[in-house]
Amino acid sequence: MKIVIASNNAKKRREIEKILSTLNISVVSAEETQCVDVIEDGETFAENAKKKAEAFSVANKLPALADDSGLCVAALADAPGVFSSRYAGENASDAENNAKLLEAMKGIENRTAHFVCSLCLVFPDGQASVTAEGNVNGYILSEPDGAEGFGYDPLFYSLDLHKSFAGADTEEKASVSHRGRALRIFAEKLAQCV
Repeated sequence: MKIVIASNNAKKRREIEKILSTLNISVVSAEETQCVDVIEDGETFAENAKKKAEAFSVANKLPALADDSGLCVAALADAPGVFSSRYAGENASDAENNAKLLEAMKGIENRTAHFVCSLCLVFPDGQASVTAEGNVNGYILSEPDGAEGFGYDPLFYSLDLHKSFAGADTEEKASVSHRGRALRIFAEKLAQCV
């Protein structure tokens, strides 16, 4: 089965493609994908993932897999949450989002956090979608660590890896990440329905 990845984020696309390639799922290349700008105004990660998947599926006339993911910090009432990519404002850079998070965490002792990834595959004929969700626990560092990854990876210390996500290589991160976990659950569900 060929699917389209419903994302305009090149780094996220590469991470998803790499994991899916190990699961024998064929992905339409970014160059062949009709990209769509989708307003992510859902109240949950799942709502945003479904909205993106539906838009990309219609535009490409193929099954489309979308993810919506983000960082939830316990001391900040699970913020930045669904606003993770725009925590410091619309079109904010990773560095700006990280700087705002560090500022918000000044003086806070409870640094517990988790990443969430909600996936949704939508078929162009409107048949039932396939969904999955993955989580990973950790805490927020007091300063960036590592040069790999993207988003909040330099500030997120993984309890599974005993290092920041930005200090892990791609395979290490994928083995425990919220996105990797969600994609493996998704692959199992997809195998049962095709």
